[in-house]
Amino acid sequence: MKSGHGPSPGRRRILVGALQIAAYGTALRFAPELIRTADAQPPRPAEPPVPGTKVVLLGTRGGPGIDLARNETASAVVVDGVTYLVDCGYGALRALVATGLGYNQIGTIFFTHLHDDHTADLTALLTHQWTNSRNKPTEIYGPSGTIALIKATNSVLDINAEIRIADEGRKTRPEEQFIGHDLPATAKPTEVLKDERVHVTAVQNEHYPERSREKMSHRSLAYRFDTAERSVVFSGDTAYSTNLVELARGADFFVCEVMAQSIYDRMEARAKEAMAAGQTFSIARHVAETHSTPRDVGRMAKEAGVKTVVLNHQLWGQRQGQLEYPVTEYIDGVHETFRGEVIVGRDLMVF
Repeated sequence: MKSGHGPSPGRRRILVGALQIAAYGTALRFAPELIRTADAQPPRPAEPPVPGTKVVLLGTRGGPGIDLARNETASAVVVDGVTYLVDCGYGALRALVATGLGYNQIGTIFFTHLHDDHTADLTALLTHQWTNSRNKPTEIYGPSGTIALIKATNSVLDINAEIRIADEGRKTRPEEQFIGHDLPATAKPTEVLKDERVHVTAVQNEHYPERSREKMSHRSLAYRFDTAERSVVFSGDTAYSTNLVELARGADFFVCEVMAQSIYDRMEARAKEAMAAGQTFSIARHVAETHSTPRDVGRMAKEAGVKTVVLNHQLWGQRQGQLEYPVTEYIDGVHETFRGEVIVGRDLMVF
């Protein structure tokens, strides 16, 4: 039973944390001299890698668009000082620098799917690696189409490479350094990478409905990272998914996309209008049917038995002409079915 005496201590911690992070983001927006001052500092000696596992949310904005307050979707899993990148939406490159992770040492990238709000900074990241003399391969994993994406990206990088090879004596070409891998889209958790630090498994999620999958080879994936210290699952963009529940069983952290209930209601109404007019496929129907409401997130988290939910790729909008950020709506919606800890993600958050 809900009490009438205000939010619980756990709820207050979440809200206070969100406000503190929001204040930090606002400070950077209105005090750019802080960023310029940091850029002007001489480079510090490299520090030894910190053991353990942490996750950094580089971008938490849901959907394509340029937002001065939020980056598009990207996350970093850092294991014993080695960074694995999950998605690379617009703003990811700058966020990697802002968090101190850097970009030149990243050798492994995973894409949940190939929508542009998840891939927009890839070309910038790879060309800066090449120009800044990264001398090891960068392996990029994702669903069907990833090999073609990297081939096209390497073609974009060719002009810069031709100039610098002729003018600076460089030797390596982009296609020799940046390598794409198409992963299978399976109903059961399937191993896609294992090294001395991490075991990565993946399943197909529910971001593309069957009617769309029949018309294309493209698929959408969720990933699970298991390390010596913890397990972290990234839902990718998805509606409720039994495959994802299976992937997330017992995970320490469930990093899941979320769509405000008000967005769902609005898109569902528009989709019905479009279908009544004979328009079977529409953006509104895609949004309404292939993303997760807070209640959907809570249902998956409960069924999977995860410990903590981290809300990411947040779809929110405007109400009565004012930008809304429904922190309480998110938390209350998840808590309808899930009683564990809920963290509303913000850019540059570390956990």
